[in-house]
Order: sequence, then structure tokens, then C-alpha cells
Amino acid sequence: MGGIARALLVALSLALIAAPASAEPLRVLASTPDLASLVEAVGGDDVAVDSLVPPGADAEAYEPKPADLARLKRAGLVVRVGLGYDYWLDRLIAELGDARFYRNGAADVDASLAVPLLEVVGRGVEPQQGHAHGVANPHYWLDPANAETITAAIAEGIGRAAPARAERVRANRRRFLAALAERLADWERRLAPYQGAAVIAYHGSWPYFARRFRLHVVDVIETKPGIAPSPAHLARLIAAAADAHVRVVLHEPSEPLETAELVARRVGARVVVLAPSVGSLPGTGDYVALIEHDVAALAQALGRTSGDE
Repeated sequence: MGGIARALLVALSLALIAAPASAEPLRVLASTPDLASLVEAVGGDDVAVDSLVPPGADAEAYEPKPADLARLKRAGLVVRVGLGYDYWLDRLIAELGDARFYRNGAADVDASLAVPLLEVVGRGVEPQQGHAHGVANPHYWLDPANAETITAAIAEGIGRAAPARAERVRANRRRFLAALAERLADWERRLAPYQGAAVIAYHGSWPYFARRFRLHVVDVIETKPGIAPSPAHLARLIAAAADAHVRVVLHEPSEPLETAELVARRVGARVVVLAPSVGSLPGTGDYVALIEHDVAALAQALGRTSGDE
């Protein structure tokens, strides 16, 4: 065998040995099902992703369990919402003591970086009462256009942790974003007749969704995130909602329905149940299904209030 042939054979053998197809997928631990779904969309077969918060649980009030520490130990990459939303993850990482997962560490991805934020404030991230809406409103994944920024951070993190997988992940991301762009155009078309519609929300989950689809969030029923409203706050909110001709009250499955129904009755609006997170309602098992559910439910509720049906 000639020298060139031997060299080619050696190169081919080394390539086969290094091929990631025979390697175990990169273990990615996301803080929430929303991020886990986006990791799966861009990572494909190159990742094995798990969510710390189970579907349907309240991520803002989540308390890590002993089993979560074992899951963290096995992870090659951690993806967090950031902005104080999953502040409890820092306690779990501190308990493990692995510097890779510290903020800005080699195996840390903060998906909020470079996202255009809303409700930016200057306060600490750990709540004294209620939930952790820390340095800005953290529900940025509910604007599907933000998926481009979120998946860029995820793809960069996977590529950093597993360079041999980087090109496939980038290709997966391009395909996902192309399909998502088509869905976004459809979602915007379906909600276009209701641009400017006035709504009330129980919890402050919806400013990014509302900005994308041109809705007007008049007020939030909670006094603070996770804190039930006082009678005085409710009275002011009902008066403001009536003046603004509020058409729907946005409600989430984990919230007390009675208060939302009270506000709706007082102002002649409808309660519409939206899913704030992947898996929080039936039929919202992935990121695209989540946004589809919310668009469909809202379009139906607004259509009824305007007499379209």
C-alpha cells in the first residue's frame, strides 16, 4: 500500500473514531420545559434534554429536589431562563460546586442574553414575597420572535460543549426558524383583526406576547407577582378595565379562577385560559404547540366578544 493510500486510510479511521454519531448525546439540563423544547428543536439527536421544572408546575415557585442534584451532576450543559425567574437554580449549582455551571461558566447558557427586555427594573432577583420577577419581566419566550435569539444562545452553548456537533445543530436551528417564521406569519394574520384589543391579565406573563400581537394589557390583577390583589386594587382595576372596554381576562391554569371571573363579570369580558409554558395545558407539548394554543384560544375569545362568530 502506497504512502498516500495509508495516510488516507488512517485519516478515515480517525474520522470514524471521532464521529459523534457513535457517541452519547450531550446531556442538557434546562430549567423549564419551554427551554427544553427549544433545546430539543435545535439539538435533535445530538442532545438528550431534560427539564428541572416538570410540565405544569410553577417555575417561579419551584423548589429543587434531591434528585435534581443528581441530574445536574450528569449534565454537560445547563440552560436557564435568567432574570431571576429560576433563581433557585443558583442554589442547586452552589450545592454541587461545579464551576462549569456558574454564571458565564463553560457549561452555562443564559437564554435571556440579547433578548429585548420589557419591564426592566433595578432590584434584586430573589423575592421577599411572591414570585421572582427580578431585573426584568422574564416571560420572554412567549414572543415567538424571541426564539431566534434564544436558540442562538442554545446553539452556541451546545457547540461550545460539543464542537463536533456544532454544524448539525446550526443546520437544525436554521430549519426550525424557517418553519417557525411561517407559523408566526400565520399567527399574526389570525390575530391581526384584534390589534389594539384591551385585555386584563391575572399574572404578568403576557407583555412579550402582547407586544408581538399588538394587544393592550390594561392592568394585572395581582398586586405583585404571586401576591393576591387587595379589594382596593381590584376596585381600581375594574374601573380602569371598564373605561378601556376590556374584552378578555387572560387566565393561567395555576391561578385562582374566581378572581378572574369576578373581574370579567364586572366589565362584561370573557375569561380565556392561556398556557404560559410548554405542557401547562393539554396540547401544548412543545414550543410551537404552546404558541398555537394561545393564539387559537385568544382569537376565539376575541372573535366572540366582537361578534365575529
